[in-house]
Order: sequence, then structure tokens, then C-alpha cells
Amino acid sequence: MKRGILIVGLAIAGPLTACRAITSTSNSDPLTAAEATEAVDEASMSAQAEGFSSATIEVATSFTIGQALDGAANELQNFIKSQLPCAAITLDQAKLTVTYGANSGTCAYRGHTFSGTHAIEVSRNNTSSVLVKHTWTALSNGVVELNGSAEVTWSADNPSRRVVHDFTWKRLKDGRTGRGTGDRTQTPLSGDITKGISVEGNRTWTGTRGTWTLDINKVDMRWLDPVPQAGSYVLTNPTSKTLTLSFSRVDDNTIEVKLESNKRIFKVRVTSSGA
Repeated sequence: MKRGILIVGLAIAGPLTACRAITSTSNSDPLTAAEATEAVDEASMSAQAEGFSSATIEVATSFTIGQALDGAANELQNFIKSQLPCAAITLDQAKLTVTYGANSGTCAYRGHTFSGTHAIEVSRNNTSSVLVKHTWTALSNGVVELNGSAEVTWSADNPSRRVVHDFTWKRLKDGRTGRGTGDRTQTPLSGDITKGISVEGNRTWTGTRGTWTLDINKVDMRWLDPVPQAGSYVLTNPTSKTLTLSFSRVDDNTIEVKLESNKRIFKVRVTSSGA
């Protein structure tokens, strides 16, 4: 039997930082530099929430595909204890309730330090289809807090994963909130899950100024980067302005984000260190 390895998101290593002046190639489009910066900031904040949720989902994938549901849940319980000894876990048939920080020991996984409650239910586990349901209650990594749920499906033979989520998040430093939904298919980056993921799909979220929608087109993400290193997003802001964000790597610590709206182009340099 094969073990399931879930690849559901991007761990955000640092805050979004524009380390060059934003430039524009046209003055004819109503898109402003402030709107361009806001678009990158909104996309980054949404990705931070997804990145953290992805880390919590990934810890719940180490079980043998094809075994009984309660057996898979018991295997998950043992794995989570081995990785996060801080967690208190209760097991009820195929459902685990995990409270991070209830015990002594480390609560760190994939660069995040967990607190709060995470319910995990193995709903289907056969070679052709696996379904795991997640529910988060006041789950936090010290940067964002999550409340909501996700369903994740995969199989023994297909390396891609489908993730459908619906959750609210709060940025702890300023209390800024948002609610997002999404439906994405993700595969290992260049066939290697240790490097990152490639993503196709969509996300929608509502922030302080209204609703944003995002189409994700062949986007490549490394685990430790705050934004993708290749591919593009098509982002529609609350005033119905559509922007294309394309990504290209400048160096190991810097990615250039190019924002295009009609004939106007903005460029922003984003670093993972926050320098």
C-alpha cells in the first residue's frame, strides 16, 4: 500500500516587502500605484492564511492509503504525536481532535508554531479516492488566526491534490480580517514535493474593502517564498478592476511581481526576509 503525501499550500516565510519603487509604463489607465500595492498586499495576506492552513493539513496526511478509516486515524494520531508532542489528541473512531499547546514540547511544523484546535476526520480511504475533512477553531501561528474548514482529496496513483476550503482569518498584528473560499488542484513542483507545488484553480475572499477574486494559472511556489516564482494570477479587485500578476525570480531571496491592467504595468520587488 502507498502512503498519502499531501501537498496543499505554501508556507509563508516572511512579510510582503516592496523593496524597489513601483514603476509604471503608462499614464492612461485608472489603476493607481496605491491600488497596485494593495493588490499585492491582499494576495499575500490571503496566501499567508492559506500557507498556515496548508501546514496543518499536511501534518494530517501520513497514513496508509487503503486501510480502514479508524486504522488510518490511529496512524495519524501516532504521527502527529511524534511531530508535535505539544498536542493533546482525542480519538473517536475516525476523527481526531487536536489541541496544540496543551502539553509540553515543541509545537513547530514547517516553520509555523501552532496553537488552537484542529479537528481531522478521515471520511474515505481507498486506493482510488481519499477524503480528509479539517475544521479549525482559533488556530494560530502567531501571525494569523484561522476559523473554518477544508476538504482534501487525493488517491494512491494521482500525485495531484484537490483542496476546497472555506475559512476566516485575522491578521493578529492589526486585527485585519477576511473570509475566503477556494478550489485548487496542486502537484509537486518539478515532481519534488520537498521543493514546493504547482497550482491551478481559484480563490475568492472578502476583505475590508470588499470582495477579491483570483484565477491561478500554472503557478509555481517554493515552500519558503512569500509569493510564487513563476506563472500568473488574474486578480479582480473590489472595484472590478482586473489585474494580471506574473511572477519571475530575481535571485534566491527576491521575486519580481509584474502587475498589468490594460496597458499599464507596475513592477514590485518582493523579498522573504522583510528587509
